[in-house]
Amino acid sequence: MTSIKEQAAISRLLSFLQDWDNGGKVARSHILDNFIKTNQGKTSPELEQEFSQGASLFLVRLTTWLRLIYMTGSCLDKLLQSIGIFLSAVSSNQYLREFLEVGGVLTLLEILGLEKIREEDKKESIKLLQVIANYGRKYKELICESYGVRSIAEFLAKSKSEETQEEVQLLLDSLVHGNPKYQNQVYKGLIALLSCTSPKAQQLSLQTLRTAQSIIGTTHPSIVECVLKVLRTMHLEVQYEAIELIKDLVNYDVCQALLKGLVELLIPSVKETSKLQPKILNDSLVPQLTAHLPVFLQQAAAAKAIGILARSNTSIAEEMLHLRVVHSLLAAMGNSDHSNSQRQASLTLEYFVQVFPVVEEHVRRSMGEELYKLFLSNAEDLYVKIDSIQADILAANKVNVSKGSAGLHHILPEGGCGGRGVTEPLRQSRKARAVFQEAWQKDPGVTLMVTPLAQVGG
Repeated sequence: MTSIKEQAAISRLLSFLQDWDNGGKVARSHILDNFIKTNQGKTSPELEQEFSQGASLFLVRLTTWLRLIYMTGSCLDKLLQSIGIFLSAVSSNQYLREFLEVGGVLTLLEILGLEKIREEDKKESIKLLQVIANYGRKYKELICESYGVRSIAEFLAKSKSEETQEEVQLLLDSLVHGNPKYQNQVYKGLIALLSCTSPKAQQLSLQTLRTAQSIIGTTHPSIVECVLKVLRTMHLEVQYEAIELIKDLVNYDVCQALLKGLVELLIPSVKETSKLQPKILNDSLVPQLTAHLPVFLQQAAAAKAIGILARSNTSIAEEMLHLRVVHSLLAAMGNSDHSNSQRQASLTLEYFVQVFPVVEEHVRRSMGEELYKLFLSNAEDLYVKIDSIQADILAANKVNVSKGSAGLHHILPEGGCGGRGVTEPLRQSRKARAVFQEAWQKDPGVTLMVTPLAQVGG
């Protein structure tokens, strides 16, 4: 027989459940408020004690009501918070199993795609999915098998709340860890998010992609094109994350394609620049407002990224010389329609001039002495001193600097010099220039192989 105390507890439980069963929306909302207030953070044994070993009886009522009202959104946030108390309780495996058996994951994912549901309600749904994912690999796989990655990614792209988007990022980060069966699916979903229109979603996706990339170890073919397109953003926080990802990607098999793509962005096609200018802007009476043309923002960001990569790794700098980066940087410096492109290209070119003596000669010859002196004195502010004629000369430059074999400690003329080269290490840029000029005079078409000064020594 049960004791009087136990009978009283059971009676209270039955009375509580009866109040829930007979209550309308207002009464149930009040019950949920009290439940959340008094049971937040309790363990499973504590919840069982609170409900006289009948906590599951209340949980099943919550999940049943969820399935009935989730499309209308009535009290949805409180209902999801209450279910969360059960699922996040210590030793709550039984509650989790009961929730999953009634299709809890599918319901949570469906909530994310409903237009009439409030953002706050969807945020609570994301938090519950986080709790489920944190139970381990089996439950992460369940979410992914329920087309969860697509639903979660689409919600991240459409969400208007940065706080909610950050919660989604935590969920995606959880799904990419300890989930070998579906980590590639999450990785591809993150790449797809780069083309969305939400700057915050782009920023968070780029951050999570860096983590995913290190876990997966191999790259997807589309990642280069997608990350380079992100450089069109006018949001500096997004541009920063894109460049950070680019810095990681140069260590993978897409390095060559990435470097080539960056250099190509320095000279936008005529088709790209013309289609961004409406015909009305051709009127001389209308100001030419091109400050935020995406293609020019992309050009400036590419020049900046190239400078960062070159300074971090001399081998990358050499590789970009082979891709005619000097020619492209000079052309970008001639883009008088976008001052930041000129500034970033000038700063990056300054590094190549300082490190590679042959670049210095080419740049001096292309700029002319007057402009070159201004460039040496202050590369960052050079764009304010360039006139229209100089800009046109830079944009139409024909500079062609090729990189040589790694490990050379000097400049070697090839072809026209009959294989005769300089065998003495070049320890000063003045001596490098003298060797270059001598070779140039003998054969103006000579191709020069270069080695950074940093490798020369002395």
